[in-house]
Amino acid sequence: MKLIEKQTDIGLLIFRVLVAGLLMFHGFGNLLGNYAFIKSMFAQWHIPEFFSYGAFIGEIVAPLLLIVGYKVRFASLGIALTMLVAIFTTHLNDIFSLNQFNGWAIELQAFYLFGAIAIFFTGGGKYVLTAK
Repeated sequence: MKLIEKQTDIGLLIFRVLVAGLLMFHGFGNLLGNYAFIKSMFAQWHIPEFFSYGAFIGEIVAPLLLIVGYKVRFASLGIALTMLVAIFTTHLNDIFSLNQFNGWAIELQAFYLFGAIAIFFTGGGKYVLTAK
């Protein structure tokens, strides 16, 4: 037995918890603020306020599903769609910009977006409640 063997399923579990756990912190902040920022942003785009609660699904419900491994591909798709909405409604002008530290201005949103897409394509590994 090798000292360090390839443990893809453990890696997928860690990655799922990382992406989902970090996004949930953001989601809880929005929840505590009653989605005021999202509501005001949607109002500027003439999107009904009701749709701001979609952030609850994409930032809290879907991450919880990812962590426990239930409907992993469906949950990761929900996160990816939420991040696309966030990027195109709030960060559109930042896509080709750098932040104050010379990092990509939307690196956090891109992490969630591409992390969710990666999970969608790889699946959750064997440490999930549902296999598909």
